[in-house]
Amino acid sequence: MTTTIFVAIAFILVFIFIYRLNTGNNFYKYVTTQVTNIYEKYAPYSFKIVREKVKELGQDYTPKQYAIQVIIFSLAAAVVSYLYFYNLIWCIVYIIASILAIPYLAYLRCKRLYSEFIFEQIQVYTTNTIMEFATTQSFVKSLEGVYESGVLEDPVKSDIKTMIDMAYRNGTIEESINFMNEKYDYYIVKNMHQLFLQITNEGARDASESLENMSQDIDMLVEGVYRDRLDRAVFHKKFLQFGIVLYLMVMLVQFLLGTETYIEMLKIWYVQLLLHVIVLINTYFLLSGEKFYNENVGAE
Repeated sequence: MTTTIFVAIAFILVFIFIYRLNTGNNFYKYVTTQVTNIYEKYAPYSFKIVREKVKELGQDYTPKQYAIQVIIFSLAAAVVSYLYFYNLIWCIVYIIASILAIPYLAYLRCKRLYSEFIFEQIQVYTTNTIMEFATTQSFVKSLEGVYESGVLEDPVKSDIKTMIDMAYRNGTIEESINFMNEKYDYYIVKNMHQLFLQITNEGARDASESLENMSQDIDMLVEGVYRDRLDRAVFHKKFLQFGIVLYLMVMLVQFLLGTETYIEMLKIWYVQLLLHVIVLINTYFLLSGEKFYNENVGAE
């Protein structure tokens, strides 16, 4: 008990020391600045690009929202860990661990939002290219029309400019198509490119029916993806509720055994070990569900 009190006092003293060290400054601003510096130093380059696009779209969390998230995670970790172990040291350990999980969850969320954005851009690219081809009867001219229309954003817009430059430089569209197929691995992209390649190289008296079928395929795919997105959101809500209930099952155990008996059992090392394993398994279960929810959005 003495050790627990000592750790609690030490934790509070460290907080006060950091706060006093920055007297005259906004402590909240100081913390967010330090977190930003760490992010800039250690975050992967690919994730920085994704997060910048999410911020550009206005969908990134504000510092205030991140702060609220830290508070909620800390409180939840404190309640759960105390109910399991009745030990302040383990409370602090699990609070820190829960805060460290927030960047990973932010990473998953940004990937999902970026994936949704890219899919919507690909939908616009394929649909508008087919519409432009009906007028120009030229794949490259269709790309130019889509590029100049202003309906696309980077990175897809820049990649279309690269396709146009490749086509004029090489005199053929093969390299342009291979470039886009490798960068955006969607079957609607590959199928549309294959159709335009066939029309360009072999010629076709009337490709309007094939293009119309392609447009219908795109519409069906988009409908399926948005339906899947709604289903995922419903699943995600129920999944989180189920995960929280799993954590709170320890309350049922204490109700059946009695709190005093449960606390006595905590003195046995393998009981504590088993409880840690249960917490870790539940956490892994929740993180795996979050990963599933946020990945492969719009993928085919």
